[in-house]
Amino acid sequence: MTLESTEPVRLHLQTEEWPRRIPARITGYTWNVTRVLTVALERNGAIGRAEASGIYYYDDTPDRMRAQLESLRSTIEAGVSRESIQQLLPPGGARNALDCAFWDLEAKLTGIPAWQRAGLPKPKPLVTTFTCHADTPEKMSAQARNFTSLRAVKLKLTGEPVDADRVRAVREALPDMWLSIDANQGFTRAFLEELMPTLVAARVALIEQPFRIGEEALLDGFAAPIPIAADESVQGLADIPSLVGRFNVVNIKLDKCGGLTEGLAMARAARERGLEVMVGNMGGTSLAMAPAFLVGQLCDVIDLDGPTFLKTDRDITVDYTDGTLFCPDRLWGGS
Repeated sequence: MTLESTEPVRLHLQTEEWPRRIPARITGYTWNVTRVLTVALERNGAIGRAEASGIYYYDDTPDRMRAQLESLRSTIEAGVSRESIQQLLPPGGARNALDCAFWDLEAKLTGIPAWQRAGLPKPKPLVTTFTCHADTPEKMSAQARNFTSLRAVKLKLTGEPVDADRVRAVREALPDMWLSIDANQGFTRAFLEELMPTLVAARVALIEQPFRIGEEALLDGFAAPIPIAADESVQGLADIPSLVGRFNVVNIKLDKCGGLTEGLAMARAARERGLEVMVGNMGGTSLAMAPAFLVGQLCDVIDLDGPTFLKTDRDITVDYTDGTLFCPDRLWGGS
C-alpha cells in the first residue's frame, strides 16, 4: 500500500464524553466534560483510529464533525487518500480525525510507524507544559503547588484585574518554574501594557493569544519584551505569512489545521519564516495527543497535557513522567 492508496475502507464514527477531573475555565468558557469524535477506518483486517474535539469558538462540535463525515461516508468508503482528504474537507476537527486515522491505518498496513513515514527521527520524550486554570489567586496557588515536580506551567488568564495577583501567586508557589500565560483572546492592548511589568517581574517566558481574532494589528509597533504566540489567530498553513512581524511563535493544533498532514507542513513553513513553533491541543484523551506528539518533535514549546485533567483515559495512554510526555507506538501510529 502506498501513501496515496485509494482502496475501499469501512468508516466507523462514535461521539464520546469524558468527564473532567478539574473544570477548564478560560476567557468566556467553562467545561466540566470533554466531548470528542472518534474515527476508525478499517481495511483488510487493520483498523486505524483517531480522535478530535473540534474548535469551540467556531462551533466545530463533535456532533457537527460527525455530520460532516456522515455526509461524505460513501465517498470516503469508496476510497480516498490523505492527499485528497485535504481538498475533501476544510480545516477543522472532522478532517483532523479522518487524516490522523489514515496515518494510523497506513502504519498498521505497512508495518512502518507514522513517525518514520513522516520523515521524522525516532521520537523522544518531550517536556510539556501543564495548565493552571483560571481561578482565584489562592486556588491557582494551590493548583501550582501540585506542579512542583514538573518543568513547565501555563497559566490561563481572563483579562480581569485579578490576573496580576494570579501571576504573582503562581510565581511565588513555583519560584523556579518555566511559566507562560494564555489569554485566549481576553486582553485589550491597554490591559496587556498594564500587566506587562508584572509578567516581566514574574519571568513569564511566553504570552499566548492576547487579543481577539481580527485584532492582530494591535501588535503593530508593540515592542513586547516577552515573545508572543498566535493561537486562535492562526488556523492553518495559509495564515502563517500574516503572522511575521507581529507574532514570534505559531501554536499548531491539529483540530484547527485539520490533521497531522497539515500540522507537519505548518511546523516546517513557520521555521522557514523565522518563527518558533509550538504544538497545543483542544483537550481530549491520549489518542488525541499521539499525532500531536509527532508534530512536537519539530517544536520549541509543547502543550499536550489534555488527558491529565480527565477522570479516566484510553486503555493505552500517554506516559507523563517528570514533566515530560511520551506516546508509545502501540497507542497510535505504530504497526
